[in-house]
Parts: sequence; C-alpha cells; structure tokens
Amino acid sequence: MLTNLDEYPIHQAAEPMRYVATSDRNFYDRYYFMGFEKNGEAMFIAGLGVYPNLGVADAFLAVMHEGQYRVVRASQELELMDRLKPSVGPISIDIVEPLRRLRVRCEPNEWGIEFDCTFTGTHEPLEEPRHSVREQGRVIFDTTRLAQTGNWAGTLTVAGTTFDVNHEHWYGTRDRSWGVRPIGEAEPQGIRAKSPFSWFWVYCPVQFEDHTLVIIMQEHRDGSRVMTESVRIWPIGSGQDGGSRPNEVFTRSRHQMDFVEGSRFSTGAHIFMNAPTAAGDDAPGELIDITVEPKISIHIGIGTGYGYDTDWKHGMWQGAEPVVQNFELDTNTPEGKARLFGIVDNGATFTYTDHLGTHVGHGLYENLVIGPHDQYGFTDILDGYVAKTAD
Repeated sequence: MLTNLDEYPIHQAAEPMRYVATSDRNFYDRYYFMGFEKNGEAMFIAGLGVYPNLGVADAFLAVMHEGQYRVVRASQELELMDRLKPSVGPISIDIVEPLRRLRVRCEPNEWGIEFDCTFTGTHEPLEEPRHSVREQGRVIFDTTRLAQTGNWAGTLTVAGTTFDVNHEHWYGTRDRSWGVRPIGEAEPQGIRAKSPFSWFWVYCPVQFEDHTLVIIMQEHRDGSRVMTESVRIWPIGSGQDGGSRPNEVFTRSRHQMDFVEGSRFSTGAHIFMNAPTAAGDDAPGELIDITVEPKISIHIGIGTGYGYDTDWKHGMWQGAEPVVQNFELDTNTPEGKARLFGIVDNGATFTYTDHLGTHVGHGLYENLVIGPHDQYGFTDILDGYVAKTAD
C-alpha cells in the first residue's frame, strides 16, 4: 500500500512506508505537548498518535481550569489521514520547522474548547535513552523518544475564557515517541499475571532561564533502575560557534517524594543528583538538590486514552469515520476526586542552587507509582501511602 510518504527518500526497509519493521500490534508513533500558566491557573495537554498495525489514528486536547477537567478526543481509520499533515477530527499538527517549531490546533467545536498555539523549541531535541522492558520473555516496551522544552504563542479558549498563551506567563514541553508499548484493547495477561504489576516512574523536562534539565527515573520495587537519565541542555546558539554547548550528564539521581497520606498522589518532591566531573561516577561532583512544587495537575490517564478508560484507549478501534467526543470531570467534588488515579502530569516549579547561583525553572513533573515500592512502603498494587523517610 503506497502513501505520499513513499515519494521521499526515507525508506528503512524493502517495504512501502505504510508498513513498520515489526508486526507487533503495539507499535505506535505519537506526539505529546504540555503547557501551563506559571501560577497554575490553567494547563493543557495535547497528543496525536498513529497505530499502523491497528489501522487507527487518534488525538486529544485536555484542559484543566478551576478544577474542571475537559477533553476533546477524536479517532478514525489511519488510512483517512495524510501523515505528512497529521490531523484527526478537529485536532491537527502542522510541522512548521522539523525538530524546532510545530503548530497545534483544535478547531471550534460544540464544547467550546479551542486551541491554536505554536511551540518553538529552546534547544536541540534530546534523544532519550532507549526504553526497553521485557516481561516473561515478551518485549513490552521498546521505544525511542525525543524531548524538548520550549515557548508557546497563541490562544486557548475554554468555558468562555480565552487565554493569551505566551512565553512570559506560560511554560511548555513536548516529546515525540515511537516503538512498541501497550496500546488498544487490553490483551490477556497470561503468565505475566502471576507477578504483581509494579511501575515507578518520574519524568521531568524543565526549562530554566539559560538551560534545560531532563530527568528520568524508572525503577523496580527495590529501587534498581530500568531507565535513568539526568542531563543539562544548553539553548540553541549558546556555543562559541553559534551552535549549542555540549550537554552535561549528571550522575546518581535519586528522589524523595511527598504523598497525600492514604494515596499515591504526590504533592511535591526533592530530586537529588551529582554534577559531572572529569572522573565520572567514581568521583561524584557537587550535590544538586532540586525542589519540586506542583502548581496544577492533570491525571492524564483519564479521558485521553492513556490506559484507564475501558471505552477509549490509544489505538482502540472506534470506527472508520472520524469519531469526536467530549469528556468532562469536576475534580472539585468528592465524586470527581474519587476518580483521580494513576499517572499524573503536573505543571510545576523547580528550584535548585549550585556554584553558579540559584535557578528557578518550570516544567513537567510526571509521576506514576503503581504496585509495590520499598522506599515508600507500598506493598500491593494500590495500597495507600505509608509514611517512610527516604534514604
């Protein structure tokens, strides 16, 4: 099956571009965007994904404002979309300048949620470490992702309020990931069901005045690492030759998270790491203590397709023609609060001091704690928080 992509010299295999290198049903290719007002007045997350082996494309725009969580989401058959101009229903992405500038839109709709903003990266995208997870012999995750902080310019309208989204008052990040991860309708667990599921994840791309930090920590229940990254990235044009200064890799990242008692909702954290030295890990450098203060939160697993809704998951077949829906949740009510669960994306302020001075930045504090985790006293799949001082 030929597509317009086949007109470009970008092939990686003796197949049309429509076909990916694996027949795994869970192959995906997705955009993610986040922005929030620095005082926590509003926050948005947008995403668009394609699932070549399921024949589906979908997208969403989620907005939190005054405790009201609102989502516009859309799904359609993949073959109806021009993949050089990604769009699903009212949601579209225009690649103005690859790896640097992208325009994201949600056209006017019956729910009054509109978005037209352009993201401009402040640094060259970071290629994160390969994310690989194998369980009981099967590859569960095998993905590549790029991360980038940047500036937003445009407007967001929700519930009759229009926000001027600009760099002075709004902060943002985005990523692009592709590969294999669980998508679509749930599969039988088989032998994997014999072991309690455990997933501990902290992900923080943060923009400071003159640099960006990207911090990743995924752990087993005993604290051993599945994936880790701590890197300082300098902006475009910061190098002597007009390029960017080399990235700096920090070592020994660790965490001390605070939780609402009786839950797994993190109210903040300290992230520790050591500055790089010429001797590497054998001689850790200056201790860095980053204070994380969430300003506004979106439980992204609800309503967007990230896994918890039985009727709407990424890659789930909703029908060939575009299906566009609205999802709303009042998180100010006890009933609304009771539904908040799982992965949380926080717009947050980050502060640390080193030999160069005190740095205040803004970015994403994403975390997920499901299953046992020894450091924080979790012993079952969803037991509440047991106060325990981190080492």
